[in-house]
Amino acid sequence: MPEFVELLRQDGVARITLNRPPLNILHSPMLEELTAALEEAAAERLLVVAAKGRAFCAGVDVGEHTPERAGAMLARFHTMCRRLVALDIPTVAAVHGAALGGGCELVALCDLVVAARSATFGQPEIKIAAFPPVAAAALAQVVGLRQAMALLLTGETVTAEAAQAAGLVTTVVEDGALADEVERLTAQLAALSGPALRVAKRAALREFRRVFEEGLREAERLYLQDLLATEDAREGTAAFLEKRAPAWRHR
Repeated sequence: MPEFVELLRQDGVARITLNRPPLNILHSPMLEELTAALEEAAAERLLVVAAKGRAFCAGVDVGEHTPERAGAMLARFHTMCRRLVALDIPTVAAVHGAALGGGCELVALCDLVVAARSATFGQPEIKIAAFPPVAAAALAQVVGLRQAMALLLTGETVTAEAAQAAGLVTTVVEDGALADEVERLTAQLAALSGPALRVAKRAALREFRRVFEEGLREAERLYLQDLLATEDAREGTAAFLEKRAPAWRHR
């Protein structure tokens, strides 16, 4: 029985709900459950990804970013992301609260994104001397190179309106209207031809999928072989876990 991810399948719509409140931090058991839920969702005509708690998803467990655990963590996270990208059914993200790190990457890989006005987005990994391989492979295709570089290199968090202007978010609604807007969009898509939606998505994402896979393979190599070989990467993770400011040695 899944503990951290809920899956509801009804009338052709799959609804995945992240359920590890308050922040839905992704750890290995949750990633495995999410991958399994995505595999089941593929049999439906539409997927909605939402979350319980205070945030959509505040990222991947930093405790799994250590050199000893990072390889296994990346394998699980990237397996999940590849499964999401491979889905031919339309995917809708319903975002409230923070979508940071792996949570922001999850959003970037969905086809349509509805966000509450108070939602925030960002890739803060650089602040602990890391970088997000999935975002490095996908963001430039989603929001353009300049916007992607701003998110990746500064680690700054942006508002829902800024994310919409950049192209990361489709629609921004008042906080209390998020569920209604997602239901409206879900009904709109569910009323259309399932096979036509699948073929249209395959056609639209053909190039994205190719570039994403090539980029992710290279980003994985850079992360595991180059980044984790640096002293700063080890210091960044240690500083975060010890709740102190990092002392960079720039090597």
